[in-house]
Amino acid sequence: MVGLSGRFGRSVWSEARRQARLGRLERVNETTTAAPSRSTLLTQLLRAICHLGAVLVITFWALTAWPLPLPGLLTGAAALVLTVLIWALFLSPKPVLRTDRFGQALIELLLIAGAVGALLSLGANWVVAVLFGLVAAVIGYLGSTAR
Repeated sequence: MVGLSGRFGRSVWSEARRQARLGRLERVNETTTAAPSRSTLLTQLLRAICHLGAVLVITFWALTAWPLPLPGLLTGAAALVLTVLIWALFLSPKPVLRTDRFGQALIELLLIAGAVGALLSLGANWVVAVLFGLVAAVIGYLGSTAR
């Protein structure tokens, strides 16, 4: 490996492997990355809470928008499955369908817009809905740049 040789001509990885054999290192892997900082973890946690809130608001809206016995339960379950499926495909920490950050931001903004629309349809004050949308969008932006 060019550029990774340490003192006395040994590469950094061979020195790390030697330290691992001696029991001084637990695991050696060339793809080892630094642990995320506390602020990154906090941002990701807040982003997950905003996503969970959006999914719950959309599901609650779908449950209460139609008469409850049959169409209400079906639309509530369908909305829950659809929003969780979209979240898992595009926005989860390990998404099934990887897109660039612009596509991911578009999907996240659509999820947030759906939650804001559901809040407004449920009769929430428009200030609460707009604040939720702004906070979720800002946290989503900060969370996507921190990855």
